[in-house]
Amino acid sequence: MSVITEEHRQSLRDYFVELQHTIVSAFENAGTAPFRRDDWERAEGGGGISRLIENDDLLERAGVLFSDVRGTELPPSATERRPQLAGKPWEAMGVSLVVHPRNPHIPTVHMNVRAFVAGDIFWFGGGMDLTPYYPHEEDARHFHQVCADALAPHGSEWYPKYKAWCDDYFYIRHRNETRGVGGIFFDDHDHGGFDASFQLTRSVGDAFLPAYLPILERRRDIPWGERERDFQAYRRGRYVEFNLVYDRGTLFGLQSKGRTESILMSMPPHAAWRYDWQPEPGTAEAKLAEFLVPRQWV
Repeated sequence: MSVITEEHRQSLRDYFVELQHTIVSAFENAGTAPFRRDDWERAEGGGGISRLIENDDLLERAGVLFSDVRGTELPPSATERRPQLAGKPWEAMGVSLVVHPRNPHIPTVHMNVRAFVAGDIFWFGGGMDLTPYYPHEEDARHFHQVCADALAPHGSEWYPKYKAWCDDYFYIRHRNETRGVGGIFFDDHDHGGFDASFQLTRSVGDAFLPAYLPILERRRDIPWGERERDFQAYRRGRYVEFNLVYDRGTLFGLQSKGRTESILMSMPPHAAWRYDWQPEPGTAEAKLAEFLVPRQWV
């Protein structure tokens, strides 16, 4: 397909706006305070809606962001894989979210689904990944099973491919460990044309709540104290390292002069670093290391 029509753009916008609303409503129904709404515009073109919450009893920080932004020239982070598009006008539209729960027994989670148009080329991308502090194998298996089930109707090849891509992408190379237990990640997806690619992307977006909410509900009432919060802050430091050193979305947002508040909303509200520290062998904190290597979960 060489042309993205206004009808295509409206279909994308309708879906992404509704997905944002559905996810925010689900968290509010789970017992959070109401999410703040922040509508914004971008000087070069487009804008978005940021829905966020901070200092809630359940979610210490969470943001569910819709954006539809345009520019006259693709930034370097977007042309690394497609150098022929350097200098082309572009449009990016999608939903991205990060959830940092207060209880250390609830994992942090990230998800995004997006569509990109540059010149006469389109592609889709996105995925979701789970970052536990006190990991439970049943949670990781559940998360991956939902991801696999979401992709299965579109072809048996996609879950193994995009699971492996997630393991490779969310890898903190200077630490020699994965960010968490992975999930799925994809980019440059245009297989089968616009409609087929959009449907696969919708399946990923729609899978987020079934993948994550059962884990949140299972872990939300587990008691925790200062020790668990201290370890959570230490591991959140790894999250910050990845986002600032490797994350393509963060780099794209900053290079394209996006809205800084929304781009850096993904950072945890509290993080910590220690010099040459390791948890004591045999502790619950030490067990996490067993999960920070790629594994087959389903």
